[in-house]
Amino acid sequence: MLKTILSISGKPGLYKLVSQGKNMLIVESLSDQKRIPAYAKDKVISLGDIAIYTDEEEVPLHTVLTGVKEKENGELITLNLSAAKPDELRAYLAEVLPAFDREKVYPSDIRKLLSWYNLLIASGITDFTPEEKPQEAEAKEEETQEETKKVESNR
Repeated sequence: MLKTILSISGKPGLYKLVSQGKNMLIVESLSDQKRIPAYAKDKVISLGDIAIYTDEEEVPLHTVLTGVKEKENGELITLNLSAAKPDELRAYLAEVLPAFDREKVYPSDIRKLLSWYNLLIASGITDFTPEEKPQEAEAKEEETQEETKKVESNR
């Protein structure tokens, strides 16, 4: 689901991909359902492509959003994001993702992440797990079968 949810630089909120034109995307705001064009010059990024830095590796955004959802029992965040101090934001994220990189993940990033979570929940988007395309699922199944054959042949 997060692959079709977009963040557009310079525009507040999140947008759902509706259609594609020749040199633009047609997107719909999650907050007010207005449709607008997003052109090639706009910096558009899918939430499915975003990850959070940790001490060991990058954690996909869907994992972090799922952790926030579990912490908040699927409800909106109780923390007041506009008045929260940087230490409060870091403490909140540490409860969800203890190993996040405190040097690379700024309080503004945490604030944006949590506001995105609130916007997604308010819009009725509660499933953050990535969708597998049928071709990818078939390819994974074939790889697993091939690995099983290799292991069996080595016995």
